[in-house]
Amino acid sequence: MTQDTATATLFEHVAPSLDAIAHFRGRLGFEADVSDVHGALADGEPFVLIDTRNDAAWAQGHVPGAVHLPRRDIGLRAASVVPIGTPVVVYCWGPACNGATKSALEFATLGYPVKEMIGGFEYWVREGFAFDTADGLAQRVPDALTNVAPAGLTGADATTGAAASVTTIDTGITCAC
Repeated sequence: MTQDTATATLFEHVAPSLDAIAHFRGRLGFEADVSDVHGALADGEPFVLIDTRNDAAWAQGHVPGAVHLPRRDIGLRAASVVPIGTPVVVYCWGPACNGATKSALEFATLGYPVKEMIGGFEYWVREGFAFDTADGLAQRVPDALTNVAPAGLTGADATTGAAASVTTIDTGITCAC
């Protein structure tokens, strides 16, 4: 017979509502998920999406409309790529990579309003959104754990909404940050 010695409950230590509101509102000021970024691109919201991964990762695929500015180059090139004061959303590979967090910090220290796209390129692809490759637009079948609706396979360009020629692929994409 096993005995459960754990006595703490899930809500034994919980923040008061006002603290929780401040915490979660604060997080939303710093991050956006891939679906929110996809929607903002489709709606034409004024911001620049920055892919902060290295050249090899960019070449494997990137979000349509993103600007490639590797993290190591942000301090030197940001002002020549993005006008000061322009809102920026940065992404790197995925949730196991803190490259986007480091890049967001770099943009913030340069005075830019910035958010991190949580989930990064990995979750952009896993949600079934189209992405650019050297061979043109590609798209994967949405991962059932992240997107239960196959409606994500539209073939539409995220920035214009226009129909696009999309190749559905089933090969690996790896982090190369």
